[in-house]
Amino acid sequence: MTDSEAKDITNTIRSTSFDLHAFLRSGHFEKVYENGLAHRLQRIGFSVRQQFPIKVHDIDGFLLGDYIADLIIDTEIIVEVKACESLIDAHIAQVLGYLRATGLRHGVLINFGAPTLQIKKLVL
Repeated sequence: MTDSEAKDITNTIRSTSFDLHAFLRSGHFEKVYENGLAHRLQRIGFSVRQQFPIKVHDIDGFLLGDYIADLIIDTEIIVEVKACESLIDAHIAQVLGYLRATGLRHGVLINFGAPTLQIKKLVL
């Protein structure tokens, strides 16, 4: 995926998130926003996988642990959904860890829990 394609998809994720937040507002559990975003992105033609398993291996291939990413869009962009007061550095580190573990370059961190939607695009 080119950076231009990733930018276009990210812009669609961003606008879809704003529409969903305008409809639902803050106050729901994270899973509600995850399901809503997945539904709306699938409805406009994206391939969306929810609760995508990510395995983390050591240099010799030994399995160190597992993560679960909220969404993978078109097998190229990881989306992590939050419903909290505000994003913190640990949330950014989480998405960067997912990117390193999968070898993907593009991630989006979205917080639906604040009165104003927070979105961060991350590139590894």
